[in-house]
Amino acid sequence: MFKKIMKGAHRKASRTEANDSSMYGFDPPGPGSNNMAVNHASRGPSSSPGSTTAQPHPPPPPPMYSVEPLPLFRDVSVSERHSLFLRKLQICCFQFDFTDTLKNAREKEIKRQTLLELVDFIQSGAGKLTELCQEEMVKMVSFNIFRCLPPASHENTGQEPADLEEEEPYLEPSWPHLQLVYELLLRYIVPSDTDTKVAKRYIDHSFVLKLLELFETEDPREREYLKTILHRIYGKFMVHRPFIRKAMNYIFYRFIYETERHSGIGELLEILGSIINGFALPMKEEHKLFLIRALIPLHKPKPIAMYHQQLSYCIVQFVEKDYKLADTVIRGLLKFWPVTNCTKEVLFLAELEEVLEATQTVEFQRCMVPLFQQIARCLSSSNFQVAERALFLWNNEHVVGLIAQNRSVILPIIFGSLEKNTESHWNQAVHGLSANIKRMFMEMDPELFEDCQQQYEEKQAKSKQVEEQRQDRWRRLDEAVEEREREDPMITS
Repeated sequence: MFKKIMKGAHRKASRTEANDSSMYGFDPPGPGSNNMAVNHASRGPSSSPGSTTAQPHPPPPPPMYSVEPLPLFRDVSVSERHSLFLRKLQICCFQFDFTDTLKNAREKEIKRQTLLELVDFIQSGAGKLTELCQEEMVKMVSFNIFRCLPPASHENTGQEPADLEEEEPYLEPSWPHLQLVYELLLRYIVPSDTDTKVAKRYIDHSFVLKLLELFETEDPREREYLKTILHRIYGKFMVHRPFIRKAMNYIFYRFIYETERHSGIGELLEILGSIINGFALPMKEEHKLFLIRALIPLHKPKPIAMYHQQLSYCIVQFVEKDYKLADTVIRGLLKFWPVTNCTKEVLFLAELEEVLEATQTVEFQRCMVPLFQQIARCLSSSNFQVAERALFLWNNEHVVGLIAQNRSVILPIIFGSLEKNTESHWNQAVHGLSANIKRMFMEMDPELFEDCQQQYEEKQAKSKQVEEQRQDRWRRLDEAVEEREREDPMITS
């Protein structure tokens, strides 16, 4: 399915690339243009050969070959503002080297001031933009924001990738201009008077796909703008909704099964949290498949701590929407439960508590045996944070209610871990919490508690007997070896 998406996007991109030599309708600058290459401008409306039909809107102004200040919108007549708007867009299509702050400082400032004027003009609603202005503005935005992102530090050095949490984020040097371009795009999309029928011609699938690719940027400021803009596009352009969800699916699949590196997973999940909240009931099968195939496997990658809060919110939203999904979610968590990573275990336990709060009795009973077998292992963990977080489950009234209703199944599973904690755990907090939970069960059902105590003691006695038999066999084996050595001294030599 994604191949179809990419194929469609590629066809659109190819049509655009075919006009690269005259992109945006501006000719490239000549030799005497301060060496500022501009490969952008508006594409005029195409007409069939021999057609005499009048153009729906006038052609864009002639190209500008240098960055020079233009008059303010308020200094020209209303009839000239659209033409001035197009000329200002031309200035904003010039690209500069931001690694050198002194290079083209005057031109950079002119572009920045021009971008500010464009943002103010759009925000003020001083004049409704023509289709040509909208088309040229989206192309100017595309020319500025759609770019090759710098490689991650480990890709330059060939070293093993470091922990994403420990890495210093890369800050885009051209952000003073980029921020204003994003602000302009946001001011264009948000207003209610923006005609979606016209705008969707330019904010198309190809544009959305490139926007999603930008989420890989390491600059958190850019990702925040991208998150807001994509969320607005999803809300405003209903035609794009299935496409955006499928494209997000692909990003998650690639992150889970190939790269395990992506800076924008948290922001994408934040958008999804809002989307899931708006799902209608009964929930569509495609949404349930998305939960099973994308969201639950997102618990697998190592850098889960970077996006776990947003992921947990999405998972809980599904369970709150459809309580029958609780069993699926809990079994999915158990499938990806970490074995040696204590930090991830603490995160899983916190998420598990939130899921259990939205779980009903019937769904709980379906998965309680494997669930509390895992919780029992966490209770007896030598890492006090894991053991303590598992014990905190009994602070939740809803969880305690579920446990109380099914205590005859649950207590025998966890009793051994609680007993070992009270007997020998090194951490006093874990020791105390375990004793409190034992007391809670004892008050809840004295007979069951006594049976579990007796079974535990019998099991311990049997284990002790097995251990003694094992030690006895080893002792007899050692004696046999010593006897043979005495009978035949050549064995030792």
